[in-house]
Amino acid sequence: MTEPARLREISDDEFTAAYGSDRFTSAVILNRLRYAVEHMSTGFMREAFSPIIRDWYDFACTISGPPERGYPMAVVSNSLVVFLGTLGDAVRNAVEEYGPENLSPGDVLICNDPYRGGTHVNDVCFIRPVFAGGKIVTFVNMRAHQLDMGGTVPGGFSATKSNVYENGLVIPPVLLWSRDQPVRSTFSLIFDNTRWGGMLLPDFKSIHQQLKLGEQLVLENIERYGLDAYLGTLTYACDTSAERMRDAIALVPDGDYTGSALIDADGLDDTVDYTVRVTLRKRGQHIEVDLSGTSPQARTCINCGVLDAKTAVGVALTMLLDPEVPFTSGTWRTIDLATPPGTLVSSLPPDGGIMMFWEASGAVVSAIFDALNPVLGEKGVAGDYGSTNTHNASGVTAGGTPWTSATQCGGEHGPWGATKEGDGDSYTVLFFLNNLDPATETIEHDAPVVMLRKEHAIDTGGAGEFRGGAANLKDTLWLSAANHYLSPFRTKVPSGVGANGGKAGPNGAMWFFPPREGARELLGTSAEVYAGSIPVAGVLDPDSKAPDPEGVYHYFASRPVWRTEPGTVLRCLTNGGGGWGDPLARDPQRVLADVRNAYVSVEGAARDYGVVVVGDPHHDPEGLRIDEQATAELRARR
Repeated sequence: MTEPARLREISDDEFTAAYGSDRFTSAVILNRLRYAVEHMSTGFMREAFSPIIRDWYDFACTISGPPERGYPMAVVSNSLVVFLGTLGDAVRNAVEEYGPENLSPGDVLICNDPYRGGTHVNDVCFIRPVFAGGKIVTFVNMRAHQLDMGGTVPGGFSATKSNVYENGLVIPPVLLWSRDQPVRSTFSLIFDNTRWGGMLLPDFKSIHQQLKLGEQLVLENIERYGLDAYLGTLTYACDTSAERMRDAIALVPDGDYTGSALIDADGLDDTVDYTVRVTLRKRGQHIEVDLSGTSPQARTCINCGVLDAKTAVGVALTMLLDPEVPFTSGTWRTIDLATPPGTLVSSLPPDGGIMMFWEASGAVVSAIFDALNPVLGEKGVAGDYGSTNTHNASGVTAGGTPWTSATQCGGEHGPWGATKEGDGDSYTVLFFLNNLDPATETIEHDAPVVMLRKEHAIDTGGAGEFRGGAANLKDTLWLSAANHYLSPFRTKVPSGVGANGGKAGPNGAMWFFPPREGARELLGTSAEVYAGSIPVAGVLDPDSKAPDPEGVYHYFASRPVWRTEPGTVLRCLTNGGGGWGDPLARDPQRVLADVRNAYVSVEGAARDYGVVVVGDPHHDPEGLRIDEQATAELRARR
């Protein structure tokens, strides 16, 4: 196979012939388009009413090329990657089904069907064609999470829904605005089915304005530099990604590599667990990602679609091989994805419901890490906390006002694994969910809840020369009666696997603590505290109910809806991040700092790192010191 010419090696004349402008002009146009999607994003987040937009940054903007060029997604915003990986296909599929010949200037086309465009029904795709010279030359697009799109569960986040009908309203490609006039029938369809129309309506209006802004900025570029230069730049952007990904793939030795990742159970019962299996066949600058052998699609909505699996493949390979690869349609040009239909990661309607899609596609990321980490050696990346452990609750206040709290009070944020560059971060989101963290003040303002604790848990980062990020421990006090839907998916085996000889981070769990008469103090964190709890998830000691790898598995949906009384406390402990490298190679001074900062206990320093720390970390942290002789002797015995 003839390899394409490298971009930096082609002559200036060849570049201009290929892309309609010189290199400098293409670079300028591309940066101006990146400014356009960021400008759209900033405006939307500034104006958003919905907390999941305002506080989570749960949206993305892109620019795609025209139909005759295959709808190349060339420019993406610095936002949610799970949206970016599917938006190129979503735009193409929606426009092709609706018919590009049926679109007019000022139209906004929408679609939220996971099987047509990826992710789930709460994520509505808004597509605006941009016309020049009487024809479509590009599309400006936004996908934004809507807090509720109907279905059986307010807010939608639940693993107990069993098919697409229970998930919520499915919208095929239809117009929401026609020639910049709202289409009443479409608005009625949506707002007759959502519980939070008053919150969605201003966000819809803002999205319309952001798309008009994007259109204006694109047309300014076309007017200034010409249509050929504009369209050539879209091609150039995709070619750049393709070349960089080819170079990254070439770093992997040729061979076949296998890996897997486990999801505990679905929302029906705990008799079935689900495994994602992957075989990577690397040859030259090409790689085939084969997901054959993955479990059949789940009985509930914990599945993802094949477009989400495609996104996961792109995320895993960029993170392991070259995080600087620009995310465009060109990213996947030398990657083949093979997966049979009807699996956990390629589900089909109507029974293969898709809601918690990022959990299944996240397992694809983990499986690829499992396959390639042993091959990559020091370039390996340790695993993250694996599951967002999503919490979704709703109820009615004493005054009769309905409320919903979505993705705020579970284990949505947690640690990453370590790399050759250093320790893993301890409070972020899953590898491919680059969201924000909602502020405590807004959480407590929007729902009857008090955030009691949000802190690192000691001895939960996987040991290594570089330590995994620490698990997050979160306690929330619910002031009114509530219905909770909890979705921790990966508590049976560690998700935070180690890399290059590092150790795995321990598993997390979830508990409810019933109201305590007259109790005013915070819940403690010692093992005996858990005896009074109601376990929700995790592998726990049967007597103490504290985490125990040899204990009993507790099934997260043993109660599809966890109904609680006022004064109940929910505790969520995430999984820990994996460590990188031999723990005995960690600099003792870094271990001492970990003890001082409560990442590692005195006992953990000796047990996991062979470092003997002397002193009282609670009452005299500055007085801690290393017993050099005892440390040398302890490490020599390992």
